[in-house]
Amino acid sequence: MAVESELRRGRTNVRSNVRKAPGPCEHWNDDSADFIREILDLVGDKWSVLIIGTLADGSVRYSDLADAIPGISQRMLTLTLKQLQRSGLVDRTAYAEVPPRVEYSLTALGSSLLATVLELAAWSADRHVEIRRHQHAYDTREA
Repeated sequence: MAVESELRRGRTNVRSNVRKAPGPCEHWNDDSADFIREILDLVGDKWSVLIIGTLADGSVRYSDLADAIPGISQRMLTLTLKQLQRSGLVDRTAYAEVPPRVEYSLTALGSSLLATVLELAAWSADRHVEIRRHQHAYDTREA
């Protein structure tokens, strides 16, 4: 019973336990840690990464964004674009035309993130075979 209590107490105080671990986390206060986690959740999301990558070459219409990102639902595209706008990474421009036209583009802040996103994508592509080999080996051992 004492072991279970200790484990439960450790899980409820995760943030302070993380800051006690050696490494960069020990230097962040609670506000910084919360903010960093929020931003990493946003920019590390698969849809955000794909949207940012798709906007690399300039403004893109909403419908073209939807076509360029296989598997994304209209709802998820809209929600992710709103989150990226809210954080200042993406601009939305609506044109008073018939039919209405809306385009999205990266802001300067979003463009500063682009290099990191492209590096992550390149890292993934360069290590595709190695990662698949490890996944297959793991899955075979677990089966």
